Amino acid sequence: MKITINQAKDYVNQEVTIGVWLSNKRSSGKIAFLQMRDGTAFMQGVVVKAEVEEEIFQLAKSMTQETSFYVTGTIQEDTRSPFGYEMAVKGIEVIAEAHDYPITPKEHGTEFLMDHRHLWLRSNRQHAIMKVRNEIIRATYEFFNREGFIKIDPPILTGSAPEGTTELFHTKYFDEDAYLSQSGQLYMEAAAMAFGKVFSFGPTFRAEKSKTRRHLIEFWMIEPEMAFYELKDSLEVQENYVAFLVKSVLDHCALELERLGRDTTVLEKMTAPFPRITYTDAVELLKEKGL
Repeated sequence: MKITINQAKDYVNQEVTIGVWLSNKRSSGKIAFLQMRDGTAFMQGVVVKAEVEEEIFQLAKSMTQETSFYVTGTIQEDTRSPFGYEMAVKGIEVIAEAHDYPITPKEHGTEFLMDHRHLWLRSNRQHAIMKVRNEIIRATYEFFNREGFIKIDPPILTGSAPEGTTELFHTKYFDEDAYLSQSGQLYMEAAAMAFGKVFSFGPTFRAEKSKTRRHLIEFWMIEPEMAFYELKDSLEVQENYVAFLVKSVLDHCALELERLGRDTTVLEKMTAPFPRITYTDAVELLKEKGL
């Protein structure tokens, strides 16, 4: 039976085969621990010398990081592992051996890791971040579809800046000047006059050089527009959207949040409606605090 790691919970005490990569390993004279990943999750494989052929045990000890292989064994519960399961390995079939993999278990600088971004994605932390991001995207579509919004895709190449700024990425659209979009706002406003409630969700660009975490040259932005909505109506949509995203991530990414060291007790308190104060009260509060 061939399965994926995230299906392990359904095959406890059964012998299965999984196609995996070796993310790390450690071994002693009589046992080898293989940290394996397959894109769906991470799981440990345990190879006991007395329970396998000598060839299999030596192979487990000698395999290099990021070698791809089929691993066969019995799924067992493991309460010590955050994942909850491990494999008692019986067989290993190497698919392709990796050589000189540049990202080792030691510490690396951010610049080095970004230069090897395509490989950095394989690490535990980056894997968890991408899984959380994917859940946020999935939940975004679910929320706005549930609320009756229509998805509209504005163009990425535009003829002007929607926000009246000059910080644009310039290019040529045949004979005319064109720019990478900063926002789909103008297109969403027009679409709202046709459909009532619309949203866009896609890449936007800012030609701003900055080294702070609050300035990104390229990012994905959610932009809803609603006709016949007042401020209080808009605030309600925003609060419900944020609360929905948080709950979806808590429900579907518990293991990833633990791996990222997030305090979920704080996230669990984030429910709509949010406390609100007026602009005037906010200004007065800042004055009182000397800000």
